[in-house]
Amino acid sequence: MVEEKCLTVCSVETRSAKTTHHDLLQLIDKTEESLFRTGKFGRFGGIFVPETLVTCLNMLVAEFNLILHDPHFQGELEIALRDYVGRETPLYFAERLTDHFKNSEGEGPQIYLKREDLNHGGAHKINNAIAQAMLAKRMGRKCVVAATGAGQHGVATAAVCAKLALECTIFMGHVDMERQSSNVRLMMHLGAQVKSVEGAFKDATSQAIREWVGDLDNNYYLAGTAVGPHPCPAMVREFQSIIGKETRRQAMDKWGGKPDVLVACVGSGSNALGIFHEFLRDEDVRLIGVEAAGTGTGIHHSATLAKGQIGVYHGAMTYLLQDDHGQIIAPHSIGVGLEYPGVSPELSFLRDIGRAEFHTVTDEEALDAYLLLCRLEGIFPALEAAHALAHLAKLCPTLPNGAKVVVNCSGRGDKDAETVLKYQQQKDGATLTNY
Repeated sequence: MVEEKCLTVCSVETRSAKTTHHDLLQLIDKTEESLFRTGKFGRFGGIFVPETLVTCLNMLVAEFNLILHDPHFQGELEIALRDYVGRETPLYFAERLTDHFKNSEGEGPQIYLKREDLNHGGAHKINNAIAQAMLAKRMGRKCVVAATGAGQHGVATAAVCAKLALECTIFMGHVDMERQSSNVRLMMHLGAQVKSVEGAFKDATSQAIREWVGDLDNNYYLAGTAVGPHPCPAMVREFQSIIGKETRRQAMDKWGGKPDVLVACVGSGSNALGIFHEFLRDEDVRLIGVEAAGTGTGIHHSATLAKGQIGVYHGAMTYLLQDDHGQIIAPHSIGVGLEYPGVSPELSFLRDIGRAEFHTVTDEEALDAYLLLCRLEGIFPALEAAHALAHLAKLCPTLPNGAKVVVNCSGRGDKDAETVLKYQQQKDGATLTNY
């Protein structure tokens, strides 16, 4: 068993007191400049795959680098994000939620939500899916394979494959298929073939990679989160970074400055990096990731950065939930999309240098935050995003009056309505007829 640790990782835990602002920015810049040469974020990331995959990944690196500087591709992507995805998404002032967290003197931070739940498909996942599907078509691939947990990436991938006339195969753990049956139906409606895998998201990911390796000339593995071998983490981060770019511009328009604090849930890292990346060099902007403490017992959880140890998984070095023998420990969270035993190598890097801080909330706290946002703002967040919202109860009392907090509302909670209802009935002794 992994040694017991506090389920909160402070922003200064591994950062030396001698690390200055200048040193930190130099380290971030140096890492970004060397990324395409090394495939690493500090000591994390890399390419730990069979030799047969290296050539394919190198080809993907070259193609990714080309499209970053291709005005035609970028122009087509901009149009797709605007007219198909529905960007830009609002930066919404949550007035009643703000009032809820004010102290007895009527003071507290101002809370804004970055409304990624309003994207086509109901989550941030489609930002990356549309870009990678366009890249796959550019490379001449015919079939896209992907893995999904909560189903949001699966729905996004199925949608963009339908739009671009690509075959689509989605792998999903049998447990997740039962819990997220509404998203499974949507994937099928969109023309995707959904294949059940014994286990959960980590097992579906392994199977999707096997499918990809089986026909590298025709298949394209569309990674939905910022994990895996280089360039997958960098690609997902890049295509999700539009979240932070819009947030900066919108914040300037709304109050003439930057956010003071950014908060995002962390499963494996795509939505957190999407909003964080634009502000990495703004050290006056706090970056807070919120992991799943699960049952809160320190046993059943998905708090990789809080309790993990460094290892290699799915082709990259990162923090992992593993036992003393290096075997993966099955993660748990009420937010299915947070159930992954690893985490983005870039987030691992940001944790170690102290640029981002990470905390945890329990299943129960996330469920309560879901209901709170429903009742106060008429917005139903995904249970993954509800973890970020739940941290506000601990964060807000520590902030000065008027501080600007932006929470990434990364997805919509339709898929979680039944789970929340069951919880509410158990908690309140309610019956179905009350709702």
